[in-house]
This record gives sequence, C-alpha cells and structure tokens, in this order.
Amino acid sequence: MHQPYYVNPTSKLAMMPWVRLHAVKGYLDMVSVLADFPDVRVNFNLTPVLMLQIEELVRGEVKDLWLEWSRKPAAELDENERLAILEHFFKIHHENLLRPHPRYAELLGKRGPGFYREKARAELAMWSAEDFRDLQTWFNLAWCGFTAEKLFPELAELKRKGRHFTEQEKLRVLDIHMEILARIAPLYAAAEERGQAELMTTPFFHPILPMVYDTEFAERCMPGRARPKRFHWPQDALAQLKLAVEQHTRMFGRAPRGLWPSEGSIAPELVPLMREAGIEYFCSDEENLFNSLRRAGEHADHLELFQGWRVEHGGASVNAIFREKPLSDFIGFMAWRNEAHQAAGHLLTHFRHICDQLGRDNELIPIILDGENCWENFRDGGESFLRELYAGLQAEKRLKSCTVEDYLRRCPPHRTITTLHSGSWIRSDFDIWIGDEEENRAWDLLGTTRSFLETKLPALTPQQQQAALREIYAAEGSDWFWWYGPDFTTECDVLFDDLFRLHLKNVYSLCGEIAPAELDRPIIGTETAALYTRPRRSLSPHVDGTAPYFYKWAGAGCYIAGSEQGAMFRDDRFVRALLFACDKERLYLRCDLRRWGRFQIVIVFHQPASVLAFCPPIARGHSGALTVRNTMGEREAGEFAADEIVELSIPFPDLGAKDAVQFQVKILHDGIERECYPESAPIELAIPNEDAALAQWVV
Repeated sequence: MHQPYYVNPTSKLAMMPWVRLHAVKGYLDMVSVLADFPDVRVNFNLTPVLMLQIEELVRGEVKDLWLEWSRKPAAELDENERLAILEHFFKIHHENLLRPHPRYAELLGKRGPGFYREKARAELAMWSAEDFRDLQTWFNLAWCGFTAEKLFPELAELKRKGRHFTEQEKLRVLDIHMEILARIAPLYAAAEERGQAELMTTPFFHPILPMVYDTEFAERCMPGRARPKRFHWPQDALAQLKLAVEQHTRMFGRAPRGLWPSEGSIAPELVPLMREAGIEYFCSDEENLFNSLRRAGEHADHLELFQGWRVEHGGASVNAIFREKPLSDFIGFMAWRNEAHQAAGHLLTHFRHICDQLGRDNELIPIILDGENCWENFRDGGESFLRELYAGLQAEKRLKSCTVEDYLRRCPPHRTITTLHSGSWIRSDFDIWIGDEEENRAWDLLGTTRSFLETKLPALTPQQQQAALREIYAAEGSDWFWWYGPDFTTECDVLFDDLFRLHLKNVYSLCGEIAPAELDRPIIGTETAALYTRPRRSLSPHVDGTAPYFYKWAGAGCYIAGSEQGAMFRDDRFVRALLFACDKERLYLRCDLRRWGRFQIVIVFHQPASVLAFCPPIARGHSGALTVRNTMGEREAGEFAADEIVELSIPFPDLGAKDAVQFQVKILHDGIERECYPESAPIELAIPNEDAALAQWVV
C-alpha cells in the first residue's frame, strides 16, 4: 500500500487527499476482512512514506487541503474554493462510487462530464449552497468502504438519505475519516501480533532504487535508449533503505524482515545495501528471475519459480521470492469483471493445478499485487471476492497460506543467484520511469538540484541538512516519473508535476537561495492523446483471418490495447490492437494478437442497447458464424475467421442498428473475462449513408 508524499513541508499542507481517502476504503477493508478468517496468512507492504503521512495527519502536523475545502461551511466558500470543489470532487470511480447515488450523479450532470474553468465560473450562480454542501458530503461519503459502514452505521444512513445534508452531518463524515486514519497503524500491528500478517517495508519515498543508485543501469535492460545525464547517488539509495527500517521499527516495535523494492525494481548492487540496512529478503517479479537464470546460462523453467532463492553480490547475500505474474495480475485487473465465486474459484483451481505440476511439499506460490487501487473496480469494494477467496483457502486440504518470513524460516533456499538481472516487475526493465523526454528532463532537474545541494551541505545546520535531503528523497520517489511521459495519465497530472518541482524548489529555499526559473516551467506536455483513431473511409474487408495486404484495412479506426493504463500496469494481454470499420451494411472488426489462446471474443453494444455478438472459443485456424443475442433471444449472424489475425463482421440489420453503433470488445478465457477494450468508454461509429460512401470513394 503506497501513496507518494503529497505534503509541502513549507506550508504543511497535503495537496492531494489520497492517503485519507484510501485509508477509509482499501486500507481499512483489507486488514479488517482478514480478521474473519483466522487461518489465512498474508504479507502487507506498508510504504514508509504512506505511514509518515498517516502519522502527520493524525497528529495534526499537516493539513489535508481537500479536507479543508470539505470542512468549510458551504455558504462561506469563496469563488476559488467553489471552483476547486467542482474540479476535484468528482475524481472518484464513477460506475461504482458515484452513479449508484442519484444525488451525486445529478450533481455530476449539472457540472458536466468535464471541467472547464471559465465555463464553470460563468455557471457558479446556478449552484446553491445546498448543492455545494451535498457535493462536499458525497465526495467524502462515497469513499467510505464496507468496513467503515459496519463500524459507523450512520454512514449507511446518510447514503440512504442522499441529499439535503446538514453541516453537522457533513462534519461527522469527515470526523469519521480522521477516526479511521488513527486506527490504521494499530490494526495492522494487531494483525502481525496475532500471527496473521507480516508487515514489510519499501525504500522510504518509494524510489526506483536502481535508478537512484545509477541511472546508467537502465542500459542493461534498455540498450540504446535515450537517458538523462547520469544520476549516481548510492548514498541516497542506502539512506532510503535505512530511513524505512528506522521508521518501521519505531511504528511497529520490530524491524522489518522483508522488502518490496518499489515496483519490484532490483539490481545486483542493491544486495549489499539491503544487508547493511538489515533486510533479510526481497520480493520481485518472475521475469526478473527468469532473466537472471538466462544470464547465468541456465534454462528458465517456469516451475523453478515456486521456491525461495538466495541472491549473492559483492560479498553479501539476501533471500528472495518472485511473484507468479498471471494469477497476481488476474486479481488486480480482471477479478472484478467476474462474479466473486467465479473469480475466487479460478484462482483456487489454478493453485491446485500448480500443486499437481510440482508434486513436492514445501513449495511456494507467491501472489503479489497492488493493494489499494484494484478494489475501487469491485462494485462492493472487493468484499465478496476476498471472502470467497479466504474461505476457499481455509477449506483447502492441500493449500496453506503463509507469510514469506514463515516460509523462508521453514524452507531455507537451496538455489543461489549470482547474476541478478536489473529490472522492475513491469516488462523487467525501467522504461516506465526513464527514457522518454519528460522523464529524462525530470531526472536532469533532480540531478542538478541534488548536485547543488551537495555543494551547500557543509554550510547548513544539521536541521537544514535533514530537511533539504528529505526534499531530495521525496523527489526521488517513483510516482512523479510514473506520470511523466506517454505511458500513463491521470486527471491529477498537473498537480503531480507541480508537486515534483515544488520539492526541488524547496531545496533551494532551505539553502537560502532562489530556485532557478527552469523549475517554474511545467514538465508535462499539454496535449492529450485520443482514445482511438476514427475510420477515415468506408471499408468492406474480406473476412478470412489472413495477414492483410495494405489496402484491406487502410483507413480503418484503431485502438491500441493498454493505451488507457492508469495507476496500475498489466502486460499479459491477448490483444495488441483493434481495428474497426464499416460499410453501409456491416460492421467489421480485426484483432491483432500478442499471443494465442483458446479465448472467446464478445462484442458488447451500448447502442443498440442490450445487444451482444460473440463467437465460440476459438483457436488459430478456426472460422464460423457469430451469435447475436438481444432481448428477443439468440441467432446466428455474421462471421469470424482466425489465422494470423482474427477478423469478424456483423450485418447492421441483425444488430438492429440504424445510424450508429457504440461497442466494447471483451476477451473471455475459460469463461472468465480477461480483457475489455476500450476500458473507460465505448467506441462510437457512425453508419455511412449513400452520400458519405460517395464522398469517401477512393481508387
């Protein structure tokens, strides 16, 4: 569980609310539901920078800006505060946390789906104090998870009330938030004390530690990529580890044994640093293990994954385990798309299958996933899925959950790695955080500021040294670089960019100097990439599944799978890209694949509503008819063919479509929904009429 450092140490103001809001939902829910299954054991990775902010908020040492906007009486909000609330208080999962509540959805409809400052300013007179009070309340109320409602029944009562909230009711919701924040650390400490959990740590401000040690390490896994000026501060990497261990020991009464290096990022040079900091083992991704074995000239057998390892470098050694990627990612990305019992059963079935393949006792299936972001996608916050999974684990005879510490104590590693690969859990490289223009510029600014501070340290007091170094350590965090570049985007891109540069500016301020003007210039670009490209003309491609010649699909619309990635990453997709087109009679769809598997393609239509078109589970070489289902029943319509690619076509009359269609494409594997494209909104496609067909005619 992790959040970057949102606090401006100068003003003592947290510029974003995600520490508090994730606490009242994911952090509270995960540790609380575990208590109902006493035989289940888990590891919780609590990043120090997250726990620092929880402490600061609980003690009143910092203020949460969005909480201050929420607390202020609605009738007393000034213009800038009202605009800020209209901009930010709809930043929530709309399908699960906003649309189920009619008043909240009504307020979104009043503002509109996007925020445009001047338009909002012109329409402020349309918003009453009651509108703002209801919006202040709903944003904070909707974030409260299933455990919060059980602990504080008045939350459910307020959700049922729905509107006309009083100032007292609003403040009660906010007071509950702070009560929950104060419970988080003790709840996790209690889970460890009773033996149900092991608490792990991460380098303090969640840096990509190999890049802090030396950005030239990127050449090992990303040869030939553009890189920033060399950032090489091994002492910072060690400091990030030691600060993490010190804080964890103070908060939980014992030093952490395990480390989740930020984003599973490892390099052999980190092994001596881990040992010096007192870390006994680290966790990373299976691809880093397999690449390490290949570097040693060994065959990377997948079954080697299911055990502990010894890692040696520079005269030091630590233990390690490596995550099983597909099942871990299934929880994070796809479980919410399926019924809880079906998703849990999918995992349990695969666990049993792995047992059958191994045929040995004392083997480990490491399931490691992002702990807070995925639960927003579940309609019930993940409660039913977690309960089904935990109950299934408790009932299993052959499977036993355990903490990593317990496993490594019972089963010391008998295999050793001396050629550790440098990479993260994402594609086994560091591409997300370095190599693109924005990312490299951020590293250059960080490097310039770090070098400046090094020259100033001797003249600073110990307190100033500590404060300035903390600003550098905060800027070394991975989160800023995650959002730079083309890989990911969020509604808060501008805020993240401002915070990163603010940490660097604070270094100069603490040294008594004015920050260079370069730090006032935003790093992020202002252009936003389109979700998909639209068709440029009518097409009638022949459906045969063969590799296309140029004109067959030239001018089609295109959606690139994975282009909507936000705070989480996945890399095990079947689909690489979707192309789509139509003529007056038919819709055509083409799937370019990353890999083959016996999967099923389902096209879900939003217009016409309640229409599905799907093929049977297919493999390479298959062809046949599609099935169309609507409120009247099912019938065969259209066709598909699978060879080098998969192509489909469906007559518009069989869909009941007249002027336009809106659709998403889903991939099912073994009856489980694995992928959905586009993820956030359907593709919209106008059906050409005779005039449009003539206008688009080409030779």
